[in-house]
Amino acid sequence: MSATATISQNPLLQGCGLPSFADITPEQVEPAFKHLLSELQQQLVILEAQLEAHVQPTWSGLVEPLEKLTERLYWSWGILNHLMGVKNSPELRIAYQKVQPQVVQFINTLGQSKPIYKAFKALRTSESWEFLEPAQQRIVEAAIRDAKLSGVGLEGKARERFNVIQMQLAELATQFSNHLLDATKTFSLVLTTQAEINGLPRSLLSLAAQAARIAGEEYANPENGPWHITLDFPSYFPFMQHSTRRDLREKLYKAYITRASSGELNNNPLIESILKLRQELAELIGFENFAELSLASKMAKNVPAVEKLLEELRQASYNAAVKDLEALKDFAKSQKAAEADNLQHWDISFWAERQREVKFAFTEEELRPYFPLPQVLDGLFGLIKRLFGVNVTPADGQAPVWHEDVRYFKISDKYGNAIAYFYLDPYSRPAEKRGGAWMDACIHRRKITELGISSVRLPVAYLVCNQTPPVDNKPSLMTFDEVETLFHEFGHGLHHMLTKVDYTGAAGINNVEWDAVELPSQFMENWCYDRTTLFGMAKHYKTGASLPEHYYQKLLAARNYMSGSAMLRQIHLSSVDLELHYRYRPGGDETPVDVRQRIAKTTTVLSPLPEDGFLCAFGHIFEGGYAAGYYSYKWAEVLSADAFAAFEEAGLEDEEAIHATGRRYRDTVLAMGGSMHPMAVFQAFRGREPSTTALLKHNGLLPAV
Repeated sequence: MSATATISQNPLLQGCGLPSFADITPEQVEPAFKHLLSELQQQLVILEAQLEAHVQPTWSGLVEPLEKLTERLYWSWGILNHLMGVKNSPELRIAYQKVQPQVVQFINTLGQSKPIYKAFKALRTSESWEFLEPAQQRIVEAAIRDAKLSGVGLEGKARERFNVIQMQLAELATQFSNHLLDATKTFSLVLTTQAEINGLPRSLLSLAAQAARIAGEEYANPENGPWHITLDFPSYFPFMQHSTRRDLREKLYKAYITRASSGELNNNPLIESILKLRQELAELIGFENFAELSLASKMAKNVPAVEKLLEELRQASYNAAVKDLEALKDFAKSQKAAEADNLQHWDISFWAERQREVKFAFTEEELRPYFPLPQVLDGLFGLIKRLFGVNVTPADGQAPVWHEDVRYFKISDKYGNAIAYFYLDPYSRPAEKRGGAWMDACIHRRKITELGISSVRLPVAYLVCNQTPPVDNKPSLMTFDEVETLFHEFGHGLHHMLTKVDYTGAAGINNVEWDAVELPSQFMENWCYDRTTLFGMAKHYKTGASLPEHYYQKLLAARNYMSGSAMLRQIHLSSVDLELHYRYRPGGDETPVDVRQRIAKTTTVLSPLPEDGFLCAFGHIFEGGYAAGYYSYKWAEVLSADAFAAFEEAGLEDEEAIHATGRRYRDTVLAMGGSMHPMAVFQAFRGREPSTTALLKHNGLLPAV
């Protein structure tokens, strides 16, 4: 077969439509990107020449061809990144690391194109400007801002250095991620006796026996073991909550907090390098620090605004968190626990769970049988219909998938017309899939006009979770936390899928400021506690019986259990992130670990252990996009709580009012995407600016303010 034939058949070069996952192999990555980047490079040169030849740029002469060019890159690059997250392998990693530098280099070249930058500026000041729609104007203004942030104004040595830094940062992020994945994977706590599994729930024993079978213990079973407990969250967390063996909890906890913090997989040196390079990058383009660079493209315009919010929430939650710990000590004492006066980190989850059982008389485990995944999906889709008037139906078999557990669904309007599609990859697969949960775009909405005929390309989303897989012939029985996570990711998905914007650059989550992007996802979590929604899905997987009323009352009562501690933890993470990118200077008197310990004095009630290497696992800010942006979760939570309060004010029992408010939410928050500033979008829905009252009220922290 000739090289040309091989290239033309390479599934990574399809360039549009749904990817043929089954046909993609690591060997195709290098040739595909070599070919693609050389073609795009030529197209860029032609586009730049055309822009320099024309005096007056237009939307169709500038934005449309540029969009076509970037879409081809992001189609192929997006699939590769997706597979790195859900089907990771040593071969794929090597291929990814080979092409990543060239891709980053091309993205830099594109971002620093002077002809494109000048053309955008000329379009901004042209006479045709006022005839552009608001969405088009936002896209142009964002392009000008992003070009400045991409170093378009740099020349010579400074520009070279900027590009080298971008490249190094991309490589360091991948390395950080791989270290963490490997460190999580290499550890396992092998249990062989009944005494070692005392207190562990049946669901964890099944999972641990399955992990042992995967590791080669072919006869492992839930009754007799052996059982392998791993640092993968669905295994680690239930063990910390339920194991009566304090010595084993300590061992597992210490393994968890020291992941990737020593030896060959040590992320500490990477953290130092990342922070140093980010600071240098910020200075190169005229910012005093990386936090200011990060906020230049966010809804919160400056660091003081963020610090003001964090401090307001810290004051509301600190005393509550102190009381939480005191109450836990008292409870442990009442249970005659030897460690009651000296609770350590590895005791908190255990005693918090015991206290929850006594206080609210139920366990997370008891609820699992009422939340089988198929039933939860029915409830979720019922809610979507109730709020937004759209239908979700299975479309399995209509799209190629990357694993047999992956589902495919269609969203249609009330007349049956398709609006969007999504993949759902629900279960944890620690060997090849990274932890956590996320939504990503597979295809973006876009209006396409060809030969005078207009059509809309429908959006497609990836929804990825890491919940408990089906074990021993039972469906996936979810914890309530996992239900909330699914609703959360589906909220992101709706933002991407229910957009009405026809220009890709502002459709769905595109061009939405990062600290506003969590609004639709966190908004959805509130519905898990809504009576109609919950009873619509909580049915026993064997008998079909509804969740007993007393459980619902207990769930409501437990919602704010230790909410002060939970909020304070988010404030701690946000403050550490901000400080590392704002005041901390690499090579000074403090190390990043020192910074964290200093911040911990006012943002934790139980100081981190000296060996705590949490930063080495803080993937959000060192491998993901949350650098100097972790506060976004809290910022957006203020928005989402206030948005949900609109439904509470309308009356959650009043179906007509719920539907009307839901349509207004769909037509503003979900439909407008990145076509308007998030504050304007929020005001269009709520009729005013957001306030923190709803968030503090929902968390039961209002009287403390």
